[in-house]
Amino acid sequence: MSMHTILNPADESLVAEVAGLSVEETNEAVARAKAAQRRWAALSPADRALGLRRFAAAVDAAIPELAALEVRNSGHPIGNTTWEAGHVRDVLTYYSASPERLIGSQIPVAGGIDVTFHEPIGVVGVITPWNFPMTIASWGFAPALAAGNAVVLKPAEWTPLTSLRLAELALESGLPEGLFQVLPGKGSEVGARLVEHPDVGKLVFTGSTAVGTRLAATAAEQVKRVTLELGGKSANIVFADADIEKAAATAPSSVFDNSGQDCCARSRLLVQASVYDEFMERFETAVKDFKVGDPTLAETQMGPLVSALHRDRVAEYVPDDAPVAFRGFAPEGPGYWFAPTVLTPQRGDRVVREEIFGPVVSVLRFEDEADAIALANSSEYGLSGSIFTRDLGRALRVSRAVEAGNLSVNSHSSVRYSTPFGGFKRSGLGRELGPEAAEHFTETKNVFYSAD
Repeated sequence: MSMHTILNPADESLVAEVAGLSVEETNEAVARAKAAQRRWAALSPADRALGLRRFAAAVDAAIPELAALEVRNSGHPIGNTTWEAGHVRDVLTYYSASPERLIGSQIPVAGGIDVTFHEPIGVVGVITPWNFPMTIASWGFAPALAAGNAVVLKPAEWTPLTSLRLAELALESGLPEGLFQVLPGKGSEVGARLVEHPDVGKLVFTGSTAVGTRLAATAAEQVKRVTLELGGKSANIVFADADIEKAAATAPSSVFDNSGQDCCARSRLLVQASVYDEFMERFETAVKDFKVGDPTLAETQMGPLVSALHRDRVAEYVPDDAPVAFRGFAPEGPGYWFAPTVLTPQRGDRVVREEIFGPVVSVLRFEDEADAIALANSSEYGLSGSIFTRDLGRALRVSRAVEAGNLSVNSHSSVRYSTPFGGFKRSGLGRELGPEAAEHFTETKNVFYSAD
């Protein structure tokens, strides 16, 4: 048994000691899930829907508790974590409608009738990252449960606490024992076993592109189904005809929200040359007004980074000779703090190409629409992005031309539980959320009934 010490990122105080599971304990959990899944899938769709609504109600009642727990574990500001806990409730509520709407087809054929069924896969493994522990977990377990599967969830070692509490709430709400289990532990042990286990029929992984690539290769040996949500280096494109005041005022939150620990962070800020100076003047004011501090305070917009190790990784991208245009402010003393940082590098620099996963943004000039599109697409990633322009035609042309799975015009919205989410290129494989997500946790079975 391994133990993981969790420190509060804001003040480095001890929060908890969490015991990690062994490979054998992981095997036992999968066996329990397999048995529970058969019973769950045998229930009527209406009963499964009721179970998910009761789970959602239990989460709703625990929102203050979950929010406070995430503040201590992850360092997210309380305003963010309250939204995150409410989002889990909303995702469960949304997918509670799916069991009664997994409707197959009747296909016209000669000599009989042909129908399709959406059959559950069985046991689904969900491996989550540390940056949004509750929300990303719900994107996997809610539609998977709705489709009639059992779920074994492996949270990141740094941030397991809210996931463990969600598993308790599932039981308290009446979901069957073994149906939704959270398995804390090392990725090299618990996570690796879920990837290799023959009774885990599908894996949902959110994390780095490097780890996701290795996971997919191992899963392919069993032809195991995978959904991968990986890295990002998203572009925020500001054209000269945009509302420059709005674009500059909203840009800090697009990259510094969650301390930049977001694969959708608009960490490349592309500004048309003719308005570059005006934009940067407004942007500097907005960055310096961005409130970084105590995550327990409602007015705080950005808290600390998740760990000392991660803070040091981010700092490596901003050495003493880095092309820093300006910085925001951050507290001194205990905690894993890093001030919002704005760089003006060259197009080919490392900070422009690599995912930093911290509160660091690179600002680049572009000349015209074609240059903006080429620059936005000059990345191995393609997850998200924003386009600021008042020209409807340009908004349509550029949004179709940018190689990314989730784009927002004149805003920075990326994720809604009612719309699909996922990436192009090395940002991932498959889609999460949206009205079809539950179907992604099923196999389509085609059956022909002869009239003879």
